[in-house]
Amino acid sequence: MVYLLAIGSALFYGAADFTGGLTARRAGTIPVVVVSQFSGLAVLVLLLPLLPSASPSGSDLFWGAMAGLTGGIGVALLYRALAVGTMAVVAPTTAVCAVAIPVLVSVLLGERPVPLAVVGIVLGITSIVLVSQQTDPQSQSREPATRRGLPPGVTLALASGVAIGFFYLSLAQTTPEAGMWPLVAARTVSVTLFGAIALYTGTSLRLSSGIGALVVFAGTIDMLANALYMLAAQQGPVSIVVTLSSLYPASTVLLARMLLHERLNLLQVTGVGCALAAVVLIVSSDR
Repeated sequence: MVYLLAIGSALFYGAADFTGGLTARRAGTIPVVVVSQFSGLAVLVLLLPLLPSASPSGSDLFWGAMAGLTGGIGVALLYRALAVGTMAVVAPTTAVCAVAIPVLVSVLLGERPVPLAVVGIVLGITSIVLVSQQTDPQSQSREPATRRGLPPGVTLALASGVAIGFFYLSLAQTTPEAGMWPLVAARTVSVTLFGAIALYTGTSLRLSSGIGALVVFAGTIDMLANALYMLAAQQGPVSIVVTLSSLYPASTVLLARMLLHERLNLLQVTGVGCALAAVVLIVSSDR
């Protein structure tokens, strides 16, 4: 059940990033981040009375707030990177950093996955790298490559991955008794932070009806992904849960293929196959 939750979070993270990246290209990063984060918070607050009662500790709320700070920064950087770079490159680059940090920390703290799970983790990271291999010479980006040849948005993607890695670690520190309250704390912090930035810079949060609906959708499914990940991380090994949740670039690339008709090259197809194999190995290791 834990691994199914993590896989579900990866699917929803990928869909949220795909939608958020598209809307950020048209409406700007700050409005998209503020509206999406607020919409996710609103949905969660409305659902709280329907959820089982919870008793979050001060530690749970603290780690939730830290998740909001790091996750909000990570999402903002990711949406900006997706807006200026190639989606099939940016999303996997972020995921590599995001998965590496929690896995390394959990291993250093004494977590020891079984050999089959280790193979699955390695294969999962390999799949992320393969999915990022963009070889289509006709692929367009919104900014020229940097002087040193890095694809557009990659520097932002790396920074985003570091922030999201710490977001994963922060949510993993919460307890099941806290229910969804750490996510309430997280979204409250992120909405306040980016709302203040928008106010300070004079950025308008007004969105057209079509874009606004997509942004609300992105915020809602991103919140759902966060909830699934947090539940999985509270119950299972962080190194494995993070690896499964970080397979989200596969769904992002597949959505781009189906909805934007982007072509998948051989390496990307291999990467998607490796992601599926990694899921099978990791899930099998628990039997």
